[in-house]
Amino acid sequence: MKRLVAILLFSITVFTPLYAAEPVKSQGTYTFAIGPQQSVSELAKHWIPILQYLSEKTGYSLHFATAKDIPTFQRQMMDGVFDFAFINPYHYLIFHEKAGYKAFAHEKDGSLTGIIMVRKDSPIHNMHDLDNQTIAFPAPTAIAATMLPLAYFDEQNIHVTPKYVVSMDSVSLSVAKGFFPAGGGEIHIFKFLDPQIQDQLRILWTSETLPPFPFVVHPRVPDEVVARLQKAMQEMDQDTRGAELLKAIHFKGIVPSNDSAYDSMHQPRPKIASPANKR
Repeated sequence: MKRLVAILLFSITVFTPLYAAEPVKSQGTYTFAIGPQQSVSELAKHWIPILQYLSEKTGYSLHFATAKDIPTFQRQMMDGVFDFAFINPYHYLIFHEKAGYKAFAHEKDGSLTGIIMVRKDSPIHNMHDLDNQTIAFPAPTAIAATMLPLAYFDEQNIHVTPKYVVSMDSVSLSVAKGFFPAGGGEIHIFKFLDPQIQDQLRILWTSETLPPFPFVVHPRVPDEVVARLQKAMQEMDQDTRGAELLKAIHFKGIVPSNDSAYDSMHQPRPKIASPANKR
């Protein structure tokens, strides 16, 4: 795990001063960024209603933000562009250290799991069947969808050529259309796929389970703002409308979090799970 974190840190080439200057914005208005694991339209469809709900509950104006791709999002996080963000746990280690972001909430009973998916009618039934194949991945530093699968391929001496296609949506579509024999993804995002696409795919392999994506906040945001937002997020599953919004993103609820919840990410990584046919 430490090796993967080191690779990730090296791959983020923009190094900025600790705690970037505060962006110019209206008082009580905050940016809330969602990592570009999916297309902008798909993210906006699910997250803008959630942010509108939380804006009503807190009295703050929370504005949806994302980036065109994962590398751009990483650079913006390093620059401290966003007030709040929803990011993967590996990136959290980096942005906590380099930009001061702090975890304050995460999905209730959530986890992060990488997958390799193939077409349902594919003759591939074992990861070794992918030896010497070109595999679709969203981006070099997508932890669950790229780095964990590639680490497994490396451990098993399976030689693959990665082809980066920007997002997990693009990966799944490319595999479904037969452009690639397999592609990397994340189990939570897999659940969001268009049913017509998802029905054409099956999960060939799953990785180890990691802590869930944290909701993080930049240190410039006042503590009272964070506390009010944290409370509103925690109470969403107790409200009919809030529970429906959570269901749309496959969340049971949201619970308070902190940096110590991600201590396990600093420990040596356990052996990655063996291939498993899930569907």
